[in-house]
Amino acid sequence: MKAVILDAASLGPDIDLSAIREQVETLEVHEASTTEQSRERLAGAQVAIVNKVVLDAATLEALPELKLICVLATGTNNIDMATAERLGIAVRNVTAYGTASVAQHSLMLILALANRLPLYQRDVAAGRWNASPFFCLMDHATLQLEGKHLVIVGQGELGSRVAALGEAFGMRVSFAARPGNESNDSRPGIAQLAPEADVISLHCPLTEATRHLVDAALLATLKPNALLVNCARGGIIDEQAALAALREGRLGGLGVDVLPAEPPRDGHPLLDALAEPLNLIVTPHNAWITPEARQRIVTLTGENLRSWQAQRDGA
Repeated sequence: MKAVILDAASLGPDIDLSAIREQVETLEVHEASTTEQSRERLAGAQVAIVNKVVLDAATLEALPELKLICVLATGTNNIDMATAERLGIAVRNVTAYGTASVAQHSLMLILALANRLPLYQRDVAAGRWNASPFFCLMDHATLQLEGKHLVIVGQGELGSRVAALGEAFGMRVSFAARPGNESNDSRPGIAQLAPEADVISLHCPLTEATRHLVDAALLATLKPNALLVNCARGGIIDEQAALAALREGRLGGLGVDVLPAEPPRDGHPLLDALAEPLNLIVTPHNAWITPEARQRIVTLTGENLRSWQAQRDGA
């Protein structure tokens, strides 16, 4: 069986691919590929291993020997799933590989925003501490997390891990109802929880129900010192509205690890705003990148290959 990895560079250079190599006869590795290059590179392969390369209908239809697509991520939106199903191509993804990594990053954003780290770092770099009339700076009021209310959207593995970390800091945690399904959910909706939230952390998928879930109307109901963190998907918050609230003092802090277009080749207002004295953090979609999490992706992909082969052999 021949397998081809189309974008190995997305895992980083320090990752051991042995767990995948052990499951196939031949493994061809490409650091990066375009959709157009994929047709040639996957010719004769039974397995495509891909992270973010788009495999559209035309590409899949041009690969009659392809039997399995292993996605090196949870999301499968880069695969034409309907065409894969029609052609009998199995698709296997990986889940829960980066729970500890993303939860840690989420707490980092919450802690940094609560302590107004972006603002104090700017002050120190500008020499304001050197010129202080006494031993410290205290121009920006910080937020003690103990006793504060953490509202989480998404009660899966990630949301639950962030909740546990929040509780370790003495926070009171509430989970919001699944967006779009509030009438069938015993939990209160985000609109109900928002006015009493000190921190909102998003850990839900981007769907029609969650697109701009945190919009201007919801932002208007928040406490002026509330913190908003998004380590889920860009577009779940209305970034323009959140930035306006931050600039106007109606939001205490904003931390995002995701933007609607990644990489943001055409720029983004939040990136421009990093030059302003705001309690704002933007990280480059790297909450998941600890070596442990990236290696776990390879391990789980190896398990997907093994279970698919066992299923095929037993059919």
